[in-house]
Formats: sequence, structure tokens, C-alpha cells
Amino acid sequence: MSALPSPAPDAGVTAALIVAAGRGHRLGGAMPKQYLPLAGRPVLRHSLETFVRHPAIGAVRVVIHRDDLDLYGAAAEGLDLLPPVEGGATRQESVRLGLESLHHINPARVLIHDAARPFADAALIRRMIAALDASPGAIPALPVADTIKRGAEGVIVETVDRHALWRAQTPQAFRYGEILAAHRAAAGRELTDDAAVAEAAGLAVALVPGAEENFKVTTEADLSRAERILAPGADIRCGNGFDVHRFGPGSQVMICGIAIAHDQGLEGHSDADVGLHALTDAILGAIGAGDIGQHFPPGDPRWRGADSSHFLAHAAALVANRGGRLLSLDVTIICERPKIGPHRAAMIRRIAEILGLEPSRISVKATTTEGLGFTGRREGIAAQATATVAL
Repeated sequence: MSALPSPAPDAGVTAALIVAAGRGHRLGGAMPKQYLPLAGRPVLRHSLETFVRHPAIGAVRVVIHRDDLDLYGAAAEGLDLLPPVEGGATRQESVRLGLESLHHINPARVLIHDAARPFADAALIRRMIAALDASPGAIPALPVADTIKRGAEGVIVETVDRHALWRAQTPQAFRYGEILAAHRAAAGRELTDDAAVAEAAGLAVALVPGAEENFKVTTEADLSRAERILAPGADIRCGNGFDVHRFGPGSQVMICGIAIAHDQGLEGHSDADVGLHALTDAILGAIGAGDIGQHFPPGDPRWRGADSSHFLAHAAALVANRGGRLLSLDVTIICERPKIGPHRAAMIRRIAEILGLEPSRISVKATTTEGLGFTGRREGIAAQATATVAL
């Protein structure tokens, strides 16, 4: 199609495009999943309210199926939204039609979100918009924590290196003019998300920390998990963790995911990250799931030199699988040296990145033992942590 002439982009406007045109019948029944009740309101309603109420979002439009107008009207009642637009035969076509419908606004930025993800929050939206200052596109994503297998005919063919793999979420954020042009160029193809459309057009797409609770409601189990999260009187749990590693040969130490130059290293079967180990045990303790040694035995050669971020992500995944979410984390590093203060902000950012958690929910502190004990004698480093979880 030929492009219509565009008004100058409004640098102050960020639009949100909520994609709700899918049929989504995997949950069973005749009603698409985005309109199923969740805590007394349609799944779609939860997403709409988050974007409408965000101060940085200037316009919200929903892409719907032509048969769902009544369902949409009930879900959107009372909200300040642009009129809905009809979608196409595929998600990709629906997004393109939604983008075209924003032509008269010509926003500077657009966030594209799946209607069946009801737990995107204000902090995530803020992170996505901020990422567009440096990149034409950005997606929220989480590092893959599980071992990945490629199979054929029910048999493992190979183990896939997971260290560069990420789980993509929405809202995906883009500079409006560039993603619109990319979708026009990709019309007729079958790409799985808007980041893939951007990639096909040669646009750089940044990875931004997502959130475990920002899952997509696809199955009955997902809907039950969402109900538990929103249920009043959630079961609040606390867990404690403690870990120690002695100094040994080396030129750096890993603490809370950050490498710190030092005249010694820390001894351990993995990367000996005393902070992440204590946090992992705290999370496991909060849900009664044992300790880090039960999940990652120190005698298992698979974990020799392993990045401890995988241990922490595994513990968080166990919480999510039980329909829970992390509320807060607090870790205290106990040592005479190295100094922790200069690295505290980076540690908080790294923990937040691993867990998809808002940094304000994470505390990293440090103390000494005034020269007493093994840490006072500079023989090693200890850490103690507390995790608060809602189930």
C-alpha cells in the first residue's frame, strides 16, 4: 500500500497498542481468553487500566476481532481509549493495521502489548519508554534459566547453549515511524513478534529486564496462577539465607553478579558468588524448597565454575511456578575487603536484571565485624539474605 503523508511526530506522545484480536480458545469454551474473567474483571481490563493510568502514555488503542465488539465494550467501559480498530487474519497483520490507525496521531513512540498479559506494571512501562532514548526498539526479556534441549520424534537431538537465550515478553517498544515502516515492509510474512519485524528491517532492538510475573495467560493453569496472584489475603512467606566462601588465589571476586578486582579470589565449586548464593537460599527457604545444595549439588561437575545467576533465576522460577511473586530481597555482605559501597548500585541492577524485579524492591548492604572472626581476619566473605514472597 502507499504510505499516507504523515504529520510531524509529536515528541511528547507515547501511544500504546493493545492487541486483542486473537481467538485464544486454548483455554476451552467459546470466549477468547482476553475476555475471560480474572478476579471479577476481563483479562483485557487489567492490561487496559495499567496503560490508561500511566502518566507517560498519551493514547491507548485496542485491536479487536470484528465478532468481539460487545465483549470489548464491556471490558473497556468507562476508560479513556481511542476507538478500537479491527484486526487481521494474523497477529502481525493486526499489529500493522493498529499502527496504521495511529497515523493521524503520529506518536513519537509506541508500545505494543498482548492483551493476555495482565501483569505488565508501571515500572516496566517506564523502563521500555526509557530504552527508546538509545535504541529504535526494545523488548522486555528474561534470561533462560532451564537447560534447553532440541528434540526430534521424542528423542533429544542436542543440548542448546542457553547463555545467549532470552524469553521475550511485551510490551515491546519502538519509535513509531520506524516500526510502522518495518511492518509495511514485512506485510505477508509470518514473523512471531514485533521485535522480529524490526530485526528483519535492520533495526537494533535492545533487551530490557522483564518480569517473571508478566506472563501470558494461555492455559487453564496460567489463568489459575493469575487468580492466585490477585486473590485477596495472599500467603506472605519469608526466608533466610546464609553463605560463606574463603579467600584463595585469584585477581577478582564475584559478589551479587558483579566482578570486583581484588588481590584474591573466592574458593567455591561454582563462581563462589556469596551474595547470590545467600539470596538463592533465602528464596528457596521462603517456599520450603530446600537449599541450593539440593538443587545444584556441589559434587556435580555441571556446576563447576557456573554463573550463580542461573541458581538465582531457578529459585525465582520455582516461586513463579507456584503462582507466587517476589516482593522484596535484602542481602548483607560481611567482609573487611573489598569495599562494597562503590559497587552497590551495580549489584542491585544485576539482581534486578536476573529476576525481572524492580530495583526498588532490592537492598544490598555491607558491614564488617570490626576485625573479629574469620571475616575480621580477612580469611573470607559471608553474606546473609532475606526474601519476602507472596504465594
